[in-house]
Amino acid sequence: MSYQRSQLVKVVRSRHPYVTRQKHNLATFVVKMFVFALYAMVHLADGVITPSFCVTGSNCSESTSGTMSFHLAPEHSVVCNASTEQLFTNTTVLSWMESVTVAIETLHVAMEYVGLNNLDWETVLIYWILLPTAVLYILPWSMIGSLYVTAIIIHRYGKKHNLTDPFAGDVWLPARRMASAFWTIQAKFWHGHEIHGLDKLPTHGPGMLVYYHGTVPLDFYYVLAKINLVQNRPLCAVADHFMFNIPGWRFMLHTMGVTSGEHEHCVRVLKKGNLLGLAPGGLREALFGDENYRLMWKRRMGFAAVAKEAGVPIFPMFTQNCREAFRTPRLGKRLLEWVYEKTRMPVVGIYGGFPVKLRTYIGDPIFDPNISAEELAKKTHRALEDMIATHQKTPGNLLRALLERIPVFRSQKNV
Repeated sequence: MSYQRSQLVKVVRSRHPYVTRQKHNLATFVVKMFVFALYAMVHLADGVITPSFCVTGSNCSESTSGTMSFHLAPEHSVVCNASTEQLFTNTTVLSWMESVTVAIETLHVAMEYVGLNNLDWETVLIYWILLPTAVLYILPWSMIGSLYVTAIIIHRYGKKHNLTDPFAGDVWLPARRMASAFWTIQAKFWHGHEIHGLDKLPTHGPGMLVYYHGTVPLDFYYVLAKINLVQNRPLCAVADHFMFNIPGWRFMLHTMGVTSGEHEHCVRVLKKGNLLGLAPGGLREALFGDENYRLMWKRRMGFAAVAKEAGVPIFPMFTQNCREAFRTPRLGKRLLEWVYEKTRMPVVGIYGGFPVKLRTYIGDPIFDPNISAEELAKKTHRALEDMIATHQKTPGNLLRALLERIPVFRSQKNV
């Protein structure tokens, strides 16, 4: 028996070299096996092959009607058909066909039990597959809506008080506080957002917040809102250029203290005693990061040069589960990344808006005037990686992030 099996394995490997090459695409082998199973299933249903599947130790005979007949043979004899050149043991063929038959019958019984035997498959496609998928991609627009609510608050306040200069300073403080209250309510209700280490930030002096960029940086929006309310001063921020080209956003962004990130402007903001937040990974990290939460800074160290020139400390910041709230599909990610590198356009689809638990952690300040900008950037990079390793389970998991809204499911690492 073992000798016959070894001979069979040698023949199969000689005819199918991809079986022996572990480095070859395993998916090809699986797909071919699946296609063969479907082929056998269809021919069984059409009556092309007799269901007995008896086997002989020689070539299988073919009847005049075109049907294949097999005769009973010993248990371990080999199927040898000259037309198909397929080699299977009797037990293998029987187990394949029996498995297919049992699977089909089980599926029919299960569908009948739950009332799906007369199901309209068009309804299934539209309401069970396409509609939920569309909703997942529509939900991120709620974040766009929240930003437009902020723009409306700023616009109405400016119109009421005849304000036209978004850089007028403290005259916009009440409007910023109103918008911040809106974001704080959303953060508490939808994500149960917590901030740990807010007391580490200076209440009056300057400082730079360097954070990991999730798919959508709503965690940073929540921190910005909290600082507006608690410290009664703005947290200035650096955003990508494309955000200033969205209709209705430019005035709002300038009023909230958001800049496009020019070196000189960032230095001026810090020297005036303000807080400045930025993500060195930028859109690349947002769109092409994954559930392992790896930093994607490449050789970006401009933020360190700004911090050294302004003479301010850097505070690393990370938000747990920030990549689970909004996600990007994996399909075609390499092609889309190539398009982004060539055009700088965020062409990746975003889905989600899930009410996962979010906790923001602010680390200890990093300040050393005796090291270079490159060394400061590396030190900040290591500090942020340590925070991710401490506070985030990797790979990230959507279900776990949702369950963490419930105290009983919070693990020791999440505290």
